[in-house]
Amino acid sequence: MWSEFPAVQVVAWRMLSRLRNEGWASDSLDILYLEDKTLEWAKKTGDHEQDGTVEFHQDVNGTRLYEGDTVVLVKTLDVKGSTLSAKLGTVVKNIRLVHDNTGQIEGKVEGQTVVILTKYLRKG
Repeated sequence: MWSEFPAVQVVAWRMLSRLRNEGWASDSLDILYLEDKTLEWAKKTGDHEQDGTVEFHQDVNGTRLYEGDTVVLVKTLDVKGSTLSAKLGTVVKNIRLVHDNTGQIEGKVEGQTVVILTKYLRKG
């Protein structure tokens, strides 16, 4: 952040802005000085307007889920638009994350691709 190159200063400002909820990052932002033109350039992404939190797909226990994981249902679920009922303890292999909703994953249950809420599963 103390670099003489504006591009390095901008990257440092943006990274610290994303982490500003951490005490050390907030302290570093307070002492970071940028010329007005450089600060304007740094703010173009809008990082300073976001709350700085990042959400991940998590199971009922708070364990992070990844593409391809195997999960187990913790509740019997009726699949909408189908007569299929996914029973408690059903294993769902090779899940896919729903990228625009961290509360949902996709997986195959009895050969049918279904969307499952993450609050009804645990990593297996």
